[in-house]
Amino acid sequence: MIPTSNLGAMLLQTARRLPDRPGLIWRDRVWNWAEIAARACAAASGLRARGIGAGDRVLIHSRNNNAIFEGVWACWLIGAVWVPTNFRLSPPEAAYLAGSSRCKAQIFDVAFPEHRAACRAENPACVLDIAIGDGAGFSWEDLIAEGQAAPVTLPADVDRDHPAWFFYTSGTTGRPKGGILTHGQMAFVINNHIADLMPGLTENDASLVVAPLSHGAGVHALSQVARGAVSILLPGERFDVPEAWRLIETHRVSNMFTVPTILNTLCRNPAVDTHDHASLRHVIYAGAPMYREDQKYALSKLGPCLVQYFGLGEVTGNITVLPPAWHSLEDDPAMPIGSCGYPRTGIEVAILDTANQPLPAGETGDICVRGPAVFAGYFENESANEKAFAGGWFHTGDLGHLDARGFLYITGRASDMYISGGSNVYPREVEEALLTHPSVAEACVVGVADAKWGESGVAVLVAEAGAMIDPAAVMAHLDGKLGRYKWPAKIVVWDALPRSGYGKVPKNEVKRLLIERGQA
Repeated sequence: MIPTSNLGAMLLQTARRLPDRPGLIWRDRVWNWAEIAARACAAASGLRARGIGAGDRVLIHSRNNNAIFEGVWACWLIGAVWVPTNFRLSPPEAAYLAGSSRCKAQIFDVAFPEHRAACRAENPACVLDIAIGDGAGFSWEDLIAEGQAAPVTLPADVDRDHPAWFFYTSGTTGRPKGGILTHGQMAFVINNHIADLMPGLTENDASLVVAPLSHGAGVHALSQVARGAVSILLPGERFDVPEAWRLIETHRVSNMFTVPTILNTLCRNPAVDTHDHASLRHVIYAGAPMYREDQKYALSKLGPCLVQYFGLGEVTGNITVLPPAWHSLEDDPAMPIGSCGYPRTGIEVAILDTANQPLPAGETGDICVRGPAVFAGYFENESANEKAFAGGWFHTGDLGHLDARGFLYITGRASDMYISGGSNVYPREVEEALLTHPSVAEACVVGVADAKWGESGVAVLVAEAGAMIDPAAVMAHLDGKLGRYKWPAKIVVWDALPRSGYGKVPKNEVKRLLIERGQA
């Protein structure tokens, strides 16, 4: 055992240093750091009094609100483990997470009674059921009221490998797996986020939260707490783009965490041109690769403030970074166009072959990583751990290559690649070429069975507003941009692509719909 600082100490330190500074803004309410810490310490006491302690899992299923912002600290202060779900999951999906984590307490937004009931039915280990909101039994506010008489004053002792957060994968290759994030690992991640993504972060900064706090946006928010920067939540569940730009202008927002779909939506809305956003210094995007055409458009609207990172939940976002200085609006050959950046501070990245041997620059293989940001493994899943850590590296499941300077280029998921006529085809490369056609707004390429070639590509395209897509013209557009063996065998046009609760386009769902619609 190696003793380490409990993550909960960060909130207490910030509250002592900056008690009257705003820490959270939601709707018409402002909480200062002293209030946030007091509420978290009271909630921690309430949890402990009701039998929740070190190592116990606490599941939360909620939209963004003050309770989800406070709850993680309450858990950590007593050594409990935070288990957030994506609130867009279905009741059976949420119930699987509750059962597989064997959570001892669950906290549910009152907007999700079916999810709450499903989780209770699936998880007999739960002894404490808490509601966020009124009229649904024992509430988050009741818990705080119970603990106010004797709040927790000192964080529980923890060691470096003590679990802090179960970060569930999105489950694109089967059932979600619970990645164990620890206190020691997360302390490194928070420091690394500040150093590599938001250098110079202080209490004078402000962060707008435009994604669920249950995942990447929640990790991003931890850095704001560590430095005393205020976090501003959108007022409603719906992603109101004009309201987001209004809040950016009003609060002089300097940083925010987004995913490419959110960043693209923000930049293509007319409100981007009607609100002052000059305060933005670090607009961070991650979670999926951003197509070059979308990246250039965002740069044209926001200027040199984009920060890209690549990182899975298992590495808590800490694999690579592409700071503003390495973004280019022009296709300058000296710039790493199409790269997701270079290794984060303290992180090592390698491209391995099927025998887990490193490949030279320029060769495509499995993107692997090691360093203090890598998680402690999957909860009670040894077979997945053996596969993930084969050869002494964590295997991301993504394919890519490093250039001579150490910049990483992602080709796509290993599961997305298909073999046509004996040649590997990486859908992302084809999608990038398709998106350079002026009529194409979105593109998704999947491999399907082909009697002649083994597999061939089908491209599903979504048209730009007011445009019509001519498949023959799009095919002709690929001439000179891609080798012919990479061209899709077929182009179909849909009104929209399906998206997961994480904002990604699940290729297995696209393939299923193609088959269902007779378009494969």
